[in-house]
Amino acid sequence: MKQHEYSTVSRSPTVEEYIHLRAIAGLSAFSEDAARIGLRGTIHSVVISHEDVAIGMGRLIGDGGCFFQIVDIAVHPEHQGRGLGRAIMEAIMAYVSQELPNSAYVSLIADVPANKLYEKFGFVEAAPRSLGMAYRVKR
Repeated sequence: MKQHEYSTVSRSPTVEEYIHLRAIAGLSAFSEDAARIGLRGTIHSVVISHEDVAIGMGRLIGDGGCFFQIVDIAVHPEHQGRGLGRAIMEAIMAYVSQELPNSAYVSLIADVPANKLYEKFGFVEAAPRSLGMAYRVKR
């Protein structure tokens, strides 16, 4: 994607970009070690840059065959409202439709109101049959 001064590239964010974008977009924090390990589990990733600085990202993670999850959709607040989240999802979903097995199960956890964006790509609430649940390790 080349939209004005933005460029979209299929690549993983660096650890520094990842930590910074999660923080500035208001997502939960991870340690540098956790980020480094987690980024290795990326199946496909997209980074949007502005003046050679990463200002948006999104990742597809999973087991490579059956289960996949879209995570880390983040856009710097100064660049939100310009269709960049949609551009990230378009790039990820192009990969999903072209590269994943037909039987792949792709899920995500949507923060409201971002669920409206994901609905445009065919995602539907799994409730009442399924409920998203989470457990966070705390030490």
